[in-house]
Amino acid sequence: MKRLTVGLCVALIMAPVGGAAALEAGRDFDTLAKPQPVETGAKIEVREFFWYGCPHCYALEGGLERWIKRLPSNVEFVRTPATVPRWMVHAQAYYTFAALAATAKTHSTLFRAIHEKNRRLDDESALAEFAKEQGIDPAKFREAWESFGVRLKLQQAKQTNAAYQISSVPTFAVDGKYITGAGMTGGEAQLFTVLDQLIQKAARERPNQAGKR
Repeated sequence: MKRLTVGLCVALIMAPVGGAAALEAGRDFDTLAKPQPVETGAKIEVREFFWYGCPHCYALEGGLERWIKRLPSNVEFVRTPATVPRWMVHAQAYYTFAALAATAKTHSTLFRAIHEKNRRLDDESALAEFAKEQGIDPAKFREAWESFGVRLKLQQAKQTNAAYQISSVPTFAVDGKYITGAGMTGGEAQLFTVLDQLIQKAARERPNQAGKR
């Protein structure tokens, strides 16, 4: 698989898309040498690898949320935080908020706090204070932070990052087979076009999926 720049976020080049060109392997997407199992059963899995500290992940959020809302019924979107060592604190925060059933409240808010308010939310104490601001008991936050369940999720995320050879974000995987990102497609608009095409490709390759929308 073509490797992206290690440890760096992929720059998003905002350019208009003129029309859906035919997908080209090695240009628009890469194919994993070893396909990975999906968590979504009969649905096509689209997985985002992200980091809260990445400005390009943040810049993508608005368009991504709008795109998610129009996904067909045979597709499910999942997130996996990147696990580069210096990004692990934010991966742990993601799973801590998930354990508290607070992700819907905290995901976009945490992005904004870091990138719009320039807050250094990069340790447990600062994140516990952020949690308090969102109406979450800091004691419950710290309990979840240290929990076995969160530690297990972090270990699984490390394994998933390794299996997909993730070294930069934002990166997307479609149905455990195909890898793409704005750095390959040339911008946000093109990225979503390529993702749509990869979803259709994955559906054609799955039994009883072709033609479902």
